[in-house]
Amino acid sequence: MLTMRSALKDARGLAAALLTGTALLAPGSLLAQEDETTITAVMHSGLRVLDPVITTAHITRNHGYMIYDVLTAVDADFKPQPQMADWEISEDNRTYTFTLREGLKFHDGAPVTGADVVASLKRWGKRDSGGQLIFDVTASLQSPDDKTVVWTLTEPFAPLLDVISKQSAVPPFIMPARVAETSADETITEYVGSGPFVFNEEEYEPGVNVTYEKFDDYVPRDEPASWMAGGKVVNVDRVVWTTMPDALTAINALSAGEIDYLEQVQIDLLPILESNPDVTVETRDELGYVTIGRPNHLLPPFDNKLIRQAAMAALDQESMLATMQGDPAYYNVCGAIFGCATPLGNEAGSEILTGGANIEKAKALLEEAGYDGTPIVLMAPTDVTSLINQPVVAAQALREAGFEVDMQSMDWQSLVQRRAQQNPVAEGGWNMFFTNWMVPEISDPLINVMVNGRGDDAWFGWPTDPRVEELRAAFVAAKDDASRNEIAVQIQEHVMDNVNYIMMGEYLIPQARRTAIRNMIPSPVPVFWNITKAAE
Repeated sequence: MLTMRSALKDARGLAAALLTGTALLAPGSLLAQEDETTITAVMHSGLRVLDPVITTAHITRNHGYMIYDVLTAVDADFKPQPQMADWEISEDNRTYTFTLREGLKFHDGAPVTGADVVASLKRWGKRDSGGQLIFDVTASLQSPDDKTVVWTLTEPFAPLLDVISKQSAVPPFIMPARVAETSADETITEYVGSGPFVFNEEEYEPGVNVTYEKFDDYVPRDEPASWMAGGKVVNVDRVVWTTMPDALTAINALSAGEIDYLEQVQIDLLPILESNPDVTVETRDELGYVTIGRPNHLLPPFDNKLIRQAAMAALDQESMLATMQGDPAYYNVCGAIFGCATPLGNEAGSEILTGGANIEKAKALLEEAGYDGTPIVLMAPTDVTSLINQPVVAAQALREAGFEVDMQSMDWQSLVQRRAQQNPVAEGGWNMFFTNWMVPEISDPLINVMVNGRGDDAWFGWPTDPRVEELRAAFVAAKDDASRNEIAVQIQEHVMDNVNYIMMGEYLIPQARRTAIRNMIPSPVPVFWNITKAAE
């Protein structure tokens, strides 16, 4: 068995070999002799931000699911299920009592207690869009004993379980109380969870390499795994995420068996993998993603609604999606801010987006607004396959409409850190960026963080929008689906007018894995429990 020091050295050698495209795992290598089962994965981005509450970045959320657990989770039917706890609801629908299941233990050996849950939920509630609404009507959140958490509301909040069970944006991961007591405006510095994998901090190289090891004391639920719910049974010893910014290098590494899994495959490179009998190419989730543009409502010029409307008029979904994906089989023009195939999907007011760019309208709006040529700092990530093209297409369209555009290139993790800054542009601020969301995480007004209108407490871009907050409150209070659908249409129309963000359509992105990697859960979030790895 390798020592920790020699394992660290070999893992770094592995990452270096991957990045240079050289051969790995020669017959005499240390790792080849190792009895442990390791899955090596190239994810969509390197991991730099380790706090899954402070950011909505998908790579950080993925990291969260590796090392943390959640109280409740949605299954593949979008239904909340017990995970760390079962629950009971009082007759007046104002008190939720959660009872922790047996066997929950943190990676440092300490038992998970109700106090840990309370601290974690309170910190999460300060950052999450739906969590903020729940805490608006929270009378108390207490732990009367180590196994029990009692959440008492001042009035019923029917979607509470749906919000705390959501699989993405900001899931309410449970941390030790000492960690969760960190301010919601500060990043945690200790990474101890109770989830199925342990974060190996010693082997962590930010943005390059991250290693997770099986947590032997994790006790899975008995139910079959279904999305984030059910039994998280770990069948491998280690999972290594390594970064490969060059798409062709990653494709070649997968083809050669040097890596096991590639989270995102560039569409034009699919034929290389589809002809390899040792590789399976598949779409992990049929709902797919949306891509969106987010203007900064705090800074000129996008603090002016007319200028935001001009930007939206200048952009064209078809052009952007075609550039991103190439093959129309992998994209869908869609103006519904909650996704076209979801229960709340409605395209009211979106003709300006789905009908093609209207440059003349954009120019007229800029003139009406008195746009003075203030440059737009458009942040452009260079290392994420699904985000490379949007800024380039947008910059060209915006310039054609009369905007001055300063497109600044950076890696995605630098963008993630910079977008959290509210500074003026001259001091490191920004005006616009593009990002992607899974359809399930934008599918209603409580989950979709981009319709949060709470100013400084909103998602990056920070719109102050009292009207959308009124509508979200009405959505919570609605008594039936028909009423909720009606309110969702009003939110759709309002967002199109106010340009809280710019919906740029839906797309699918395939993943690829060695055929030896089996039983991967077909969930929107890539997870590494349930997976087995056969000999090749």
